[in-house]
Amino acid sequence: MQVGDRVNPSGRRIDSSADRVGAPFVFSRPTDSVVAHRIETTFDSADAAVDALRSGALGTTGAVVGALPFRPGDPTALMATTSLVRHPGPLPVDPPPTPVGEPAVEELPSREEHGDRIGRALASLRASTPAVQKVVLARALRIVADAPIDPYLLLDRLIARDSAGNGFAVDLSNAHAVAPSTGPMLVGSSPEVLIRRRGAHISAHPLAGTAPRDPDPAVDRDNARMLAASAKNLAEHAYLVEHLRTVLAPLCTRLEIPDQPEVTSTPQVWHLGTPITGDLADPAPSALEVALALHPTPAICGTPTAAALEMIADLEGDRGFYAGAVGWVDAAGDGEWLVAIRCATVSADRREVLARAGGGIVAASAVDEEIAETSAKFRTILAAFDRTI
Repeated sequence: MQVGDRVNPSGRRIDSSADRVGAPFVFSRPTDSVVAHRIETTFDSADAAVDALRSGALGTTGAVVGALPFRPGDPTALMATTSLVRHPGPLPVDPPPTPVGEPAVEELPSREEHGDRIGRALASLRASTPAVQKVVLARALRIVADAPIDPYLLLDRLIARDSAGNGFAVDLSNAHAVAPSTGPMLVGSSPEVLIRRRGAHISAHPLAGTAPRDPDPAVDRDNARMLAASAKNLAEHAYLVEHLRTVLAPLCTRLEIPDQPEVTSTPQVWHLGTPITGDLADPAPSALEVALALHPTPAICGTPTAAALEMIADLEGDRGFYAGAVGWVDAAGDGEWLVAIRCATVSADRREVLARAGGGIVAASAVDEEIAETSAKFRTILAAFDRTI
């Protein structure tokens, strides 16, 4: 079977949710979706995956799929496959049923404690000689159900509720040194494109700057207008765009970055986003290599990167794969990687879901607004459980 066929290894078309149940990697996008049903090998590090691609060890139909952790150098969940199945547009989903039971939801830490964290960060950011100009701090929700949680059902509900059909599911077993399909899974619906490569052409859509959606159309429009005019959010977004410019410019013969961001949306929030396009110089690095060069961006870490990483480790702790990257790259180097946001980790026993949401903290941030931003972002995962906070 050639990469690009629309049939899966069993010979069935990808026409329903059942065609991807059990797959260690599922990636739904409005442009080009992929599913991997069989894994040939796994990689302990991103460098090992890059070496396999460069050496041709994966053959002409091989691909690397999976997830990168938030913290560079931590174990990856990258896998090699020769059964990558492409599907034009978002993956079809059967009507998702309502989750079984009434899941309990616990905020970790409490909003008060998260506010204290933000306050400590602001004290550093507002110092006369701050080591960090921006840092992204996240908090978590633990969702506990009275029955096993099917990660593929959760995926379908996320895809069905996203206007663009975004969704992903990744087996994290390799990163936890356990047998395939016995470890936790990362499931989400990210709107943020870290990098997409087709031949020499690349595109990215970085997001930074957020406002909540509102069921009242007039209020919703006002939220979008205020976001577009917000000096605080525009400054936060500028750090992100400059990071992408700095990394991508040396790799490209052409790089086009608009002067001002646009306002884009998900069903839950408004974002400031900048559509970036370019052409890679020859020899072109693979989509995975470009993703590694960009990650972690100021959108999910901060700036300067090293100092922001240190502050996050001190105030927040280990994030695992939240705010990492999820995607795929084929033997030709083409592929797509998303920033791993609006996601949750389903535990190995399938009884718990841990979701995280973060917000960019700059000197002009207000504690209450930052806590409200994380609550708005949690709506993506909570809606899949018919829950709110």
